[in-house]
Amino acid sequence: MPMKKRELIHAVAIHTDVDNKTAAKLVEGTIDVILANVAKGEIVNISGFAKFAKIKRPARMARNPATGEPVKVKAKTVAKITALKGFKDIALGVSPAPKVVTVRKPAPAPAKKAAPAKKTVKKATKKAAPKKAVKKTVKKAAKKRR
Repeated sequence: MPMKKRELIHAVAIHTDVDNKTAAKLVEGTIDVILANVAKGEIVNISGFAKFAKIKRPARMARNPATGEPVKVKAKTVAKITALKGFKDIALGVSPAPKVVTVRKPAPAPAKKAAPAKKTVKKATKKAAPKKAVKKTVKKAAKKRR
C-alpha cells in the first residue's frame, strides 16, 4: 500500500520530533522548491536520492511498428526523475535502510451516532399503470420490431 502525503508528513513529524504543522510546511516547501527550479529548467540533484530534470527532446523520425512506415515525431519537453545509487542500493536491499521511528497512524475520530431519520409521507402524484397494460405495450413494441 503506497504511503500518502499525509502519512509522509506524519512520519517526518515523528522522525524529526516536530509537530505535524511544521512537518507539513517542510515537506510541502521542499516539493515546491523542487518544482519551481525544475520548471525554470534547472536540474535538482538530491545526492543519494534522486535527480529531477526537465528535458527537451528534439523532433525526430520514428517508425510505426504495425506498418513499418516512417512517422514524424514533434519536439516536446518531458519531466525526468532518475533514482540515484544510494536510493537504488537501499530499495534493492544492498544497503540497510535508515532507522526511523515506526509510523503510528493517527487514531480515527470516534464515530458520531446519527440522529434517527424523520419519517416522511410521500403522496403519490400519478397512479402506477396496471401490469396488464404494461405487458400489452411491451408485446406491441416487440411485434413492431419484427
